[in-house]
Amino acid sequence: MISASTKRSALGAVLLLAAAMPAEAHVSVGTASSFAAGFAHPLSGLDHMTVMLAVGLWAAMKGGKAVSAWPLTFLGVMLVGGGLGMLHVPLPFVEPAILASVVALGLLVALAIDLPVSAGVVVIGLFALFHGHAHGTEVPENAGGLEYMAGFAVATVLLHGVGMAAGLGFGLRYRSLARTAGAACAAVGVGLAFGVL
Repeated sequence: MISASTKRSALGAVLLLAAAMPAEAHVSVGTASSFAAGFAHPLSGLDHMTVMLAVGLWAAMKGGKAVSAWPLTFLGVMLVGGGLGMLHVPLPFVEPAILASVVALGLLVALAIDLPVSAGVVVIGLFALFHGHAHGTEVPENAGGLEYMAGFAVATVLLHGVGMAAGLGFGLRYRSLARTAGAACAAVGVGLAFGVL
């Protein structure tokens, strides 16, 4: 059983991350060149932050193998997408797919959609490819792209962990709070799509 103080800590971490003021989600090409820049990037835009938290929340809500499979899928496929972006392999509709991921993953959490683990892997992997590609294209050719991607990966793992901790902390008793967080994620996606946020 998870203690009340652990639940409060997880909720506090989620609220702290949600309160962070976003910068431009995708810095321009050539400005991402270090571990610190990569680590800061997921925390600099609502699109990244909400998707990564939503993956953790959805995995915690599903439980079982999803707790490890879904976040690891996101991380692995995101790194593959980052590599493709760094190699300048074109991928169509990157920005629309990223916005769609915010709405879709938010709705999956808000509606507590119970997909098989394998189906969740496909959904999460598809969205992760676009997130990774967007960031890989931002790394200048003469910069430490691997350092940047390592920083981005560490921040991603931490955000997934916060989402999972919140989801597990809410538990069955507070499942409606996790679903409300999912609805907020979807609303952020809609706001970003229409330029409101």
